[in-house]
Amino acid sequence: MRAIGTALISGLALASSATLHAQVAGSTLLAVSVAEAREVADGWSAKRQILGHAVFNDQSEKIGAVDDIIISPDKSVTYAIIGAGGFLGVARHDVLIQVNRLKIDGDKLVLPGATKEALKQAPAFEYAR
Repeated sequence: MRAIGTALISGLALASSATLHAQVAGSTLLAVSVAEAREVADGWSAKRQILGHAVFNDQSEKIGAVDDIIISPDKSVTYAIIGAGGFLGVARHDVLIQVNRLKIDGDKLVLPGATKEALKQAPAFEYAR
């Protein structure tokens, strides 16, 4: 029984080393390069800086909150969905805003030129079913 276990372990070790040697180093890159990591570090974090965070106008008035971001078919982040109006979800609707209109000012997410009323009057966004 011990010989079978030893043979099995030896066979697995040989099989795994053969698999490792079958891959060509650098042919499959799963992670980002160091240069790409530096570029990403200068970007925005959807989880830490955008999703669920309040959105202010340039007069520091809270006008909504980011409920979602949309990634287009070409894999670029193009739109943010801002929950506007209402209290505790009543009389509230979602508005689609181009991400390039949003600015980060210190620790605030700002939509310059926007007002709470303008967002309330904007067409409501609804997810496709």
